[in-house]
Amino acid sequence: MKIAIDIRMTDSGGIGSYLSALLPYFIKENQCVLLGTKEQLEPYKTENCRLLEYNEKCFSIKEMYSFPKNLLKEINECDVYYSPYCNIPGGIKIPVFTTIHDVVFLDVPGLAGKAGTLIRKYFYMRACKKSKAVFTVSNFSAERIQYHLKRALKNTPVICTYNALPDWFKDETTNKSAGSAAVSMGAASQQPAPKDDVILFVGNIKKHKGLSTLLTAFLQAKKKGLSSKLVIVGNRDNFRTADNSIFEKIETAPEGSVIFTGKVNQEKLKETYQKARVLVQPSFYEGFGMPPLEALSLGTHVILSDIPVFREIYKDFPVTFFETGNASSLEEKLLKLDEICSTKLEIPEIYSFSRTYSIIHKTLEEK
Repeated sequence: MKIAIDIRMTDSGGIGSYLSALLPYFIKENQCVLLGTKEQLEPYKTENCRLLEYNEKCFSIKEMYSFPKNLLKEINECDVYYSPYCNIPGGIKIPVFTTIHDVVFLDVPGLAGKAGTLIRKYFYMRACKKSKAVFTVSNFSAERIQYHLKRALKNTPVICTYNALPDWFKDETTNKSAGSAAVSMGAASQQPAPKDDVILFVGNIKKHKGLSTLLTAFLQAKKKGLSSKLVIVGNRDNFRTADNSIFEKIETAPEGSVIFTGKVNQEKLKETYQKARVLVQPSFYEGFGMPPLEALSLGTHVILSDIPVFREIYKDFPVTFFETGNASSLEEKLLKLDEICSTKLEIPEIYSFSRTYSIIHKTLEEK
């Protein structure tokens, strides 16, 4: 099959990680025409990849109304067009398939202004109307997409593929290669490495990530004797510009008790997960929620907010739930960290990119 794939979001957070993990599967089994910047295309100079350089940002006016004719010609000679998000350049005539990871901007008031929310909904609707199928990463997200966008979907199916643990993230001593079945989650391959006295937060500062709840709980627990430090994976300056009120809370913490890692590479991120006593994911809303899966695979316990998608994904994992948005409930869990016994877990096949790819590829073949 000859597949055109937009890779311009490979540098964009969770969407970029999702795409980067899927691309090797696409390239191995298909002829691929990849659309991206020169830097993004560089790693994919292989015999079965045709590279189309394009520097316009996704969702731009130029992308929609003056997409280069020479690029369109090559794309329209493919069998299908796949976008890992909901952006679709104008002029594509072959079957289109997109992924909508979540509709958080439609579900959570205040994340964007009225105009920003309407613009996002327009692009979601446009993707639904133009797509032969829409993929998403959880049944929860599928339900929310159908709820908000059912008029645009009509007969377009919304297919849950689930998100997955990237191959680079897997611990070679405890995980099998992509495509193999994992053992029961109850079986631990080995005890994890010694832990630092660290509570870990991985995510951004947007309201729905719940960092404010974690900070309140952490500060309350420190007053009652909690010895742990809170490590936030991210850049301090980026957090400051995102939400100053969060920083005001951080300033009241005991000196040295809240630490920003700055930007970290893949190996440093793995090491940070491995050394933490616990990962806290206090989100009010997620489409899937990858950090808990990453932490569990490396032998770090997880404390989660009790939201529907976490119940869907993590209900059979040995995690600890707390009442969503309730800092006192989370504080109680933080004060019982000594009771936690962590083990490394092999992640079930349902959360593998080989399975995600097979679902997407089968759907594309049935176009």
